[in-house]
Amino acid sequence: MRFARRTGVAAAAVLALAGAAPAAAQAAERPGAANATATDGNALPPGWRITGEGAGRELEWRSSTEVPMGDARVEFRSGDRLLGVPAPQRDGRTFRLELDDARTTGLTDLTNLQVTAGGRRLDAAGDDEARRDRKTPAQVAPPAELPAARVDPGRPGPYATVNGEYALTPVRLPGFDQPVEMQAVVVAPKGVKGPRPLALFLHGRHATCYKGDDVSGEWPCAKGWKPIPSHRGYLRDQQLLASQGYVTVSVSANGVNGQDWAAEDGGAQARSSLIRQHLARWADWAARPATAPAAVRKAPSADLSRVLLVGHSRGGEGVNRAAMDSLYAPPADQDGHHGKVRWRIRGTVLIGPTIFGQNPVADVPSVTILPGCDGDVSDLQGEVYVDGTRGVGQGRALHSAVYVVGANHNFFNSEWTPGQAKAPADDDFWDDPEERDPVCSQGTPTRLTADQQHRAGSTYIAAAARLFVAGDDRARELLDGTGRRAPSADPARVLTHAVGAGRGAGFLPDDGVSVTGARLCSAVDPDTVKACLGEEQGVSPHFAQWDAPRETGRQAVALTWSAPGAAARVTAARPMSLAGHPRLALRVIVPPGTSGTRLDVAVADARGKRAVLGQVRVDGLPGSDRTASAWAREVRVPLAPAVRAGVDLRQVSALELVPRSASGQAWLMDAWAWKPGTPAVRAAAMPRVDVGRLTVDEGDSGVRTYRVPVRVSGSGSGQVRVYVFDPATGEASDRLVTVRPGRRDIDVPVKVTGDRLYAYDVSYDIAVKAVRGAVVGSHRGGVTARNDDPMPRIEVTPVADRVTEGQPLKWRVSLSEPAAVDLWLAFSVAPVAGGTELSTKDVDAAWLMEHTGEEADPERPLSGLWFLVLAADVPAGSTSAELTLPTVADSVAEQAETVRFVMLGDDGEPQEGGPELTGTVLDAS
Repeated sequence: MRFARRTGVAAAAVLALAGAAPAAAQAAERPGAANATATDGNALPPGWRITGEGAGRELEWRSSTEVPMGDARVEFRSGDRLLGVPAPQRDGRTFRLELDDARTTGLTDLTNLQVTAGGRRLDAAGDDEARRDRKTPAQVAPPAELPAARVDPGRPGPYATVNGEYALTPVRLPGFDQPVEMQAVVVAPKGVKGPRPLALFLHGRHATCYKGDDVSGEWPCAKGWKPIPSHRGYLRDQQLLASQGYVTVSVSANGVNGQDWAAEDGGAQARSSLIRQHLARWADWAARPATAPAAVRKAPSADLSRVLLVGHSRGGEGVNRAAMDSLYAPPADQDGHHGKVRWRIRGTVLIGPTIFGQNPVADVPSVTILPGCDGDVSDLQGEVYVDGTRGVGQGRALHSAVYVVGANHNFFNSEWTPGQAKAPADDDFWDDPEERDPVCSQGTPTRLTADQQHRAGSTYIAAAARLFVAGDDRARELLDGTGRRAPSADPARVLTHAVGAGRGAGFLPDDGVSVTGARLCSAVDPDTVKACLGEEQGVSPHFAQWDAPRETGRQAVALTWSAPGAAARVTAARPMSLAGHPRLALRVIVPPGTSGTRLDVAVADARGKRAVLGQVRVDGLPGSDRTASAWAREVRVPLAPAVRAGVDLRQVSALELVPRSASGQAWLMDAWAWKPGTPAVRAAAMPRVDVGRLTVDEGDSGVRTYRVPVRVSGSGSGQVRVYVFDPATGEASDRLVTVRPGRRDIDVPVKVTGDRLYAYDVSYDIAVKAVRGAVVGSHRGGVTARNDDPMPRIEVTPVADRVTEGQPLKWRVSLSEPAAVDLWLAFSVAPVAGGTELSTKDVDAAWLMEHTGEEADPERPLSGLWFLVLAADVPAGSTSAELTLPTVADSVAEQAETVRFVMLGDDGEPQEGGPELTGTVLDAS
């Protein structure tokens, strides 16, 4: 597969500034940092540079290999601090973040730079560190096979199927310049009478267009290019459901994928709008069948009161938002669908999903499929669709996590699978030929083939449909942590845990508990003393990072022991009732690759009466340093021993875990009273919070106060946690807020001071997360104070522009007036007009390697390098800085040699006719 390139070699160095969408669906090898830097005296790490000038200043990182266009969001970070989400560029390797958007007040803050996506480092420095720390075993065995469940949803049903497609007039969605296609493939049961439930599929973020071996992320596709039919990648899933009596439709979202890089929410609202546009059409066709397209007329009528939404990757986040928007209306100006909701969503299936806002819908049942070898959304942040619902809604909706050992991200979609796709496709879990991964490299005992993975996915989608839509409670044991398997998914090893449904009161570490004999740890905290996991302990989906560098109230209980017998005691804030439930269900993490961790489980009531309920064994998942395998296993113990011991189950106040293994580690996520069954779910009336963005000019003087725009709609009251970010440090303060519609409960004033000095835009951001009885749509926004002062004029004067070889060339860059921020002024090497040009042998070799990543041999003109810039850092308040080019002496007699550097403009292109650096180097002999 190749990235599409439509520019000449001379323009390749500045392709990144075109502002286009990314250009590839996959990468054949993992990305790393390109060996290029942007500075003279203050070097950024390899691969990083500053481009442009004035308001066009951008922080750029370029990978040495193509970065796949995937669903995980590429982020620039400085340590634990999120600087921002860069725009992907047309060459598929370059990412740029406008410094006006970067959450930093000055370039001096850009230390410990990192590029991450889905929790993994993309830059080479992070990969090298991972190599040094790699401690994975040579071989990993798959988990033991579980007993078969009472039902097997992976078996085809009795109906023949019929296929068809429709293409309607494209729709306009807010924030997108280009219309989005209304295209879908329909698979339905044949010869069936009466309305049938509807399952709607939405694919994730993938390349949009292809031509031969080239792919691009543009929309619409250029002439001669074809749209990638990602929506046809779930035909096997659709056919299975259709054979069981469901009408299915899989919709295309290339128009969203080609434009969502600019959306603050990553396109979640746009995908929701697209889904609901299709559902509205299906509601129209159900009422007036004669108006339906031919593909729909061939299908039975759809029962819109029984809808299942299935989303892959960012499509998963899209169906979650669609479920939310169908219950709690979004702000009209942000929404691409307006009209009455004429459907009821009974559940969602989320396959390797993103959840950038960490805002799941608590009262809509869900199944989240977590691929154990996901090379795209590799932190498995979709676990938040389970964990993030606890305590928020009524607790009756089942939220299941389905961990598929050995599955990657792409192979759930046949159009993203090599050998099956029409367009170029790759395995997203990149394979290192020098050091194969013991769990996820193809051919290992734990890695699934593409067909095995797709079959497992189909089976568990059908299980969700059977439980949520058909109401067959026998399918629950495949999803709720009971520990049963569907033989149709063999040989896949599929593990599950869940919250909600038949679970009652429980011990939730986020809810004011006290802990003795163990540590109450923080899921997200840069302080390793407080954090649940250190870097050497692996990656846990339960602790996926969010916008804030540390979070309040998101916790677990960490146990460490070197001898058996010492109890860890978790005491609830108030006694709870476990009565009426036969078992206690616990979710416990142990380190990946471990086995035989044994814990006694006991409870005590408010009077101090204690009883041991039983002993559990917890085994770790197969894992490596490249997988997010620190995932909780669900274990259950009977509550009958407590009854026999006289414990008052109506007043249980404490839970104890007593290690019986010789040594080990474990993390308790939660423990719940459990009973079988899937209760009916009715969404509670809740307030909905949406954060907007206000952009204002700073002005020339005075102080003006603005407020972050926050809309609270819906009904009732609820609690959310509001994080307010300091634009200078990136740190966040937080507070718990009770919100009600029609009130200004979230009031964040922002003071903007006017001046006449040039500076960058400053964003005063907040982020909101639901805590109890609320939903959050657009979770992040703020006030952006726009610089309205012109860039100072720039002049260049020579300091030493005619020197003998071995002496440095020097120039002074001057500003007409000082600026309020550091200014980086970049000059790119350019061919000289005439004479002999300075070559790679005429400058210091170490300097050349540091600034370009290239060797001096073979000798070539400096303008023949892929990219070489000199950049001056003019500190805030100063008006000048020097640039230096070191030269070396040699014994070769030669003519005078010259060099030329041209200043880069706002668009990253050399400014012909603008300021230049020119110099001449004379022969020493």
